[in-house]
Amino acid sequence: MTIAVPYHQDERLPDSSIPLPGSAVIETVEAPLPEGDIWTRLVALFDVVADRVTARLGAQEAVAPVVVSGDCLVVSATITGAQRAGFDPSVVWFDAHGDVHTLDSSTSGYLGGMALRLVLGAHEERFAAPLGLRPLTERQAVLVDARDLDPAEVDYLAGSDVRRHGVEDLQATTLPDGPLVLHIDVDVISTDELPGMRFPAPNGPTQRAVLDAARRVLATGRVIAVDIACPWHPARDEQDTATRAGLLTELLTAARDGL
Repeated sequence: MTIAVPYHQDERLPDSSIPLPGSAVIETVEAPLPEGDIWTRLVALFDVVADRVTARLGAQEAVAPVVVSGDCLVVSATITGAQRAGFDPSVVWFDAHGDVHTLDSSTSGYLGGMALRLVLGAHEERFAAPLGLRPLTERQAVLVDARDLDPAEVDYLAGSDVRRHGVEDLQATTLPDGPLVLHIDVDVISTDELPGMRFPAPNGPTQRAVLDAARRVLATGRVIAVDIACPWHPARDEQDTATRAGLLTELLTAARDGL
């Protein structure tokens, strides 16, 4: 089951922005968002997503849910859904960026750059508490790649218990114990292979290297949900669309075969 969340933060995207394969069984999330600030609207959206994840996990299906969305923030809903289903998951976080800013450290205020830190409990009163997310400990997070870090993120990670690994260095022995949520922000892939990212970072690993590393995580048999973030600009042409569709097909196939 693929849960499609065609949103970038609280902005509803066209369905075509996430070109999923026609063979996928897709459940698209639609959520009437309330008036209010961005936090209120995100909590309302993510509450719906979390319920979908909980339902899929509760159904004890042979294949665990895969959530595909327009940004990294949605992973908080995937983790919350797993917690509501009775799991205490850790997260393996593939990303070109650290996503460990806070409102105090970010110079742009872009919430997507805070996604992992929110999962770890930053600004809990605004986000985790109203959503019902139990923040993960730093030891429950493994950050993979994160080649593009701001100075404040470097400082935070240097003093934290968040573990970091390169894509090709990631092995089963370096993962936390227990159930896992596998989060893949596709911007971790080289921009030579996957152009059009909102926040491109050069010198990334190949798509093949990322898929191989994801398969090593999936092969542990401990992944209970996969979360895929697609923070890209609208496709420029049919080639862009085909490239993105091909990547999502490979990711969904890897998840299906490995879960």
